[in-house]
Amino acid sequence: MATLTAKQRKQTPARSGRPAPELIFGDLWEYDPAPETADPKLKARYELFINGKFTPPKTKQYFDSINPANEQKLAEIALAGEADVDAAYHAAQTAQHDVWGKLPGRERAKYLFRIARLLQDRAREFAVAETMDGGKPIKESRDFDIPMAAAHFFYHAGWADKLEYVAPGRRAAPLGVVGQVIPWNFPMLMLAWKIAPALAMGNCVVIKPAETTSITAIKFAEILIDAELPPGVVNIVTGAGETGAAVTTHPIAAKVAFTGSTEVGKIIMRSLAGSGKKMTMELGGKAANIIFDDAPIDQAVEGIINGIFFNQGHVCCAGSRLLVHEPVAESVIAKLNNRLRVLRVGDPMDKNTDLGAINSGQQLKNITALVQSGIDEGATMYQPPCKLPSKGFYFPPTIFTNVTQSHRIAREEIFGPVVSILTFRTVEEAIEKANNTPYGLSAGVWTDKGSRILKMSTELKAGVVWANTYNKFDPTSPFGGYKESGFGREGGRQGLLDYAKLV
Repeated sequence: MATLTAKQRKQTPARSGRPAPELIFGDLWEYDPAPETADPKLKARYELFINGKFTPPKTKQYFDSINPANEQKLAEIALAGEADVDAAYHAAQTAQHDVWGKLPGRERAKYLFRIARLLQDRAREFAVAETMDGGKPIKESRDFDIPMAAAHFFYHAGWADKLEYVAPGRRAAPLGVVGQVIPWNFPMLMLAWKIAPALAMGNCVVIKPAETTSITAIKFAEILIDAELPPGVVNIVTGAGETGAAVTTHPIAAKVAFTGSTEVGKIIMRSLAGSGKKMTMELGGKAANIIFDDAPIDQAVEGIINGIFFNQGHVCCAGSRLLVHEPVAESVIAKLNNRLRVLRVGDPMDKNTDLGAINSGQQLKNITALVQSGIDEGATMYQPPCKLPSKGFYFPPTIFTNVTQSHRIAREEIFGPVVSILTFRTVEEAIEKANNTPYGLSAGVWTDKGSRILKMSTELKAGVVWANTYNKFDPTSPFGGYKESGFGREGGRQGLLDYAKLV
């Protein structure tokens, strides 16, 4: 077993003057490369998907989709203008009136089941495309994103013929055509979160994926064709902010569903004020991950890692504020620093990689600027030694200690692999610090006491509270936030209700 160097001893907080026990093997056993070789079946150019067909944009314009791992061009994506969005809405309106709205639930369920099975059949292909387009590690796309997307279609297929049980005593009817805008951090999963409940309830859809991660959404249209979904039921338009604005403000839209930043969510809400459109908003977060002194510390450290470094921290419910009980703070930080040193940052297509590429150059600049503000404001930064690839957008896993609640890194959503550590002495202080944020999307609690978990779950102003775990999702469980983290729910019976009008 290798011994600690003087530099490592200095970096590792000590308890009673001794370094935290650890096994360090250095580079004695380096991982062999384990590249994913499945063919993503990418095309050089992707068109819009309107009325069941791939359609060139009326703008005659295209933009490039870039692989953030190596900055190479993957494909050209159609840029939809207002005329394209209008055509998509009229196609959806016709399908709603003539076909989809008239189908009984059991028939809609057959299409949803078919979509889920087709997505499973092509899961590896979609996982590789998702990783190449977005930068997340292949093991996350392969083991979480695509399987969970399929699970949402399976789950909502099961609901489609049971809608009389969604709101007992009342009848749930479809809203009509819904406009949806999804983000770049979980392209396929967010698409499933939006489309599956809308179709199960009997609505038709116009959806716009993020401009930096449009490929898997357009590839999903191939599955819709194979499933023989009636033309116009789902329409996919690609583009940037102007396209999104056209989708959210179109007069045919009965509802707008948006997942993204709080700033953009506010813009959309202002633009729709007084329109009568139904809205659901799943916005930003600044979640508190709370570690008590009786928590299973080693398990909690793994939960901390998963909570902030999953998908490079590109997660709205990421545990970016770590609140640690003072009696165990020294131990938790030492173990966390040790754990960071074995995280592997690099090629997302390598199955050994833990942290892949940051989604875009602009997001990398945003993360870098906020990290610099933490340094400038006096917090102590720790980054493990790691060699980043020379090409692509990468950022090392980062921990800040000596953080106060006035630091920007403790207040603003970084959306990157950066965690700020604060301490607390009492349960009341933990609750006060956790709730001291304009956001309210999620939180985590680590403790051996069931009574404490129950108390925290009722006191924390968060839509989701995980107990002795983090980042656990299920199609049957509703997800959503409070305050500036938005309103409405996705998943479960509650998510279906947000796509229904009750009569």
